Amino acid sequence: MGRLETNRSGEMEVFVRVVERGGFSAAAKDFGMTPSAVSKLVGRLESRLSARLFSRSTRKLRLTEEGQRYYDRSVRILADINEADDEASSVVRPKGKLRVSVNMPVGLHRILPLVPEFQQQYPDVDLDITVSDKVVDLYEERADIAIRSGPLQSSGLIARKLGECRMVIAAAPDYLMRYGVPNEIGDLKDHILVGYNFPRAMSEWPFIVDGERKSIMPGGKVCVGDAESARKVALEGGGIVRLAEFHVRKDVEKGRLKVLLDQFNPGPCVEIHAVYIGQGGHMPARVRAFLDFCIERVDLT
Repeated sequence: MGRLETNRSGEMEVFVRVVERGGFSAAAKDFGMTPSAVSKLVGRLESRLSARLFSRSTRKLRLTEEGQRYYDRSVRILADINEADDEASSVVRPKGKLRVSVNMPVGLHRILPLVPEFQQQYPDVDLDITVSDKVVDLYEERADIAIRSGPLQSSGLIARKLGECRMVIAAAPDYLMRYGVPNEIGDLKDHILVGYNFPRAMSEWPFIVDGERKSIMPGGKVCVGDAESARKVALEGGGIVRLAEFHVRKDVEKGRLKVLLDQFNPGPCVEIHAVYIGQGGHMPARVRAFLDFCIERVDLT
């Protein structure tokens, strides 16, 4: 009977709010409670669990290893409870915070411009978008969805394909005046090829030559941390880049960049996927809404 008398979901909700708001006082304001009441509630929770959830050795609360595990599970459980409430009601309405991690080109040029439209359709969904070319761990980063380029690694994640992206080789006219225009794949060995300073699923540059697939690896003379930085290096005449066609289309149209070796381009070969954590076939309404929206509205050409 003891467990039935304990408002375990309420404890979880307060605990999660303390973590996300960074302290007892901020969480207390959200619930109309006093900081001491929130602190006592968390203390009772720790006693019930026989585990310390926070490290209080510094002025800033930090989760212990047990606290991190309990937080991760609590977030999923509370999401399931909210979803159950929605499904039992007459109208299932997407709501709640949606954390999205998206790579630089797709994020800057395809996702962020659509945010106002998504907000109009789903006003109860709070978007938290991180734009980065580094592959994130959805579990560690507490992300709901990640949009990734290239072949997917084997994992427990579920993926939905958003489309395929055509890549182009490009450089600025100033660079080509100084180093010459490469006309054959072999000419690239005498040029500065901008690479990346972190592991990528597709680090090689693929080409089709006489019907055969060939590839080269960019050297280490210039390396950057994301595709937008590579674009800026190219615009300043710092080297040759391989980027999504939609990423540099305006630069090419305005003459700031020139497409190179396009006769050897293998075509739309980079797949873009939205991946998310599978929950026994259950998908929160906010996740489903965002995925469906991206599939319908995101143009990768």
